[in-house]
Amino acid sequence: QVQLVESGGGLVQAGGSLRLSCAASGRTFSAFAMGWFRQAPGKEREFVAGINWSGGRTFYADSVKGRFTISRDNAKNTVYLQMNSLKPEDTAVYYCAADLTTLGAGTYDYWGQGTQVTVSS
Repeated sequence: QVQLVESGGGLVQAGGSLRLSCAASGRTFSAFAMGWFRQAPGKEREFVAGINWSGGRTFYADSVKGRFTISRDNAKNTVYLQMNSLKPEDTAVYYCAADLTTLGAGTYDYWGQGTQVTVSS
């Protein structure tokens, strides 16, 4: 088991930045691939970014490439999502996810509770 807790969401104006954090506890964090997903009102949850266990491979949805950066600090058991040049369409609940075997936009076994990101125009 691994427990995930997201933080860092909030209200920001279009063009602004936020950094989300996801703190993990339980099993060895460095064994897990991590991902960020989001779900906007009335829409299905979608993949945003993923990172492998070492941080050496990253994956992004086309909609966030060049604006968002995923990273991890295995010493701190934390994964981050740096979000720049935010747009109103980035408004969603953002979820952190972990899995031992998947990569990128695959299926994840463990999920956090989510953090709200709202981008005003």
